Amino acid sequence: MNIRDYGWNDFFDNEWKKCFKVGLFPGRIIADYGQIVRVMTEDGEFQVNRPITKHDKGMEIAVGDWVALQDSHENNSHEAGAHQIAFVLPRRTKFSRTAAGIELKEQIVAANVDMVFLIQSLNKDFNMRRLERYMITAWESGAIPVVILTKSDCCNNVEDKISTVYSTVPGVDVHAISCLTGEGTSDIERYLRPGKTIALLGSSGVGKSTLLNYLAGRELLKTGEIREDDDKGRHTTSHRELFLLPNGALLLDTPGMRSLSLWEADTGMEAMFGDIEELVTQCRFFDCKHMSEPGCAIREAINRGSLEDRRWESWSKLQKEMMILEGRKKMKQKIKEKQIIKLSSNNKYKEQKHQFAKEEY
Repeated sequence: MNIRDYGWNDFFDNEWKKCFKVGLFPGRIIADYGQIVRVMTEDGEFQVNRPITKHDKGMEIAVGDWVALQDSHENNSHEAGAHQIAFVLPRRTKFSRTAAGIELKEQIVAANVDMVFLIQSLNKDFNMRRLERYMITAWESGAIPVVILTKSDCCNNVEDKISTVYSTVPGVDVHAISCLTGEGTSDIERYLRPGKTIALLGSSGVGKSTLLNYLAGRELLKTGEIREDDDKGRHTTSHRELFLLPNGALLLDTPGMRSLSLWEADTGMEAMFGDIEELVTQCRFFDCKHMSEPGCAIREAINRGSLEDRRWESWSKLQKEMMILEGRKKMKQKIKEKQIIKLSSNNKYKEQKHQFAKEEY
């Protein structure tokens, strides 16, 4: 197996040379099952235990990551635990979100992808507010986003919905397809290039696994049928996995996400709402609330019709969400700093106590 088939390129080769040590060899994480991950190397696949990350954030891993594996004591052993991950190579791109749950932390959904297929189905899943979130996160990741509208055979007004997407995310490629009839699929096959990684992202039931199977030309993943009561597909993918297609392209399938909470959004917000962020700087007062203040560039743009209320409401909601998130991050950092100071003080006290005991002895 040649690791260049799995996306190894000059970028990773240069990073590897900076930190290479004898006894290590590179591999790419191609599947994540929780405590065990599958890694593809020059010598084939290995099952590896997920490294403990509590005290080493640099060891957080995701499907798509390139890692350094330590040589096994058992030659040619492919059992889990026979190899260990020594470190993770720097990422070119990463698609991440705020992890679900009480604890505030980043969840990396996909790493080192060149392109992101943001998938929505042309039935009841069609949701522009959700697409805005996906688009912001995609731009933030550093990968190129492409919108794929699936199940076009179930929609009577495809062109209208394509126009809606274009007005929501201008400048991004949009394709409506049907894996049932094959309509539009040839338009997206041009993105599938040898060694290039494309992540499939979208809600549960939008047809990610069906699209993967179609492009692969065979059933790599099981798919769920459409439920008659709500037009949604049953959730099938339960883990993240990277597949090498016959034409050399790499597709990363992911479980459907019920919600997408942003983690970082500076670049993404600028790409999605650059016009609004420019208008905000033109208000007469720097602390303008954009309600009824004189010289408000936002209200003037809305009154002229050059800014839609819908876009302004979306931007405002996302800004509030990011302000709350930043506040939580700062609070977490303060708590962490206090814990470090406390731990340092305790260690210093123990050292002094030990020194006094030695002197008395």
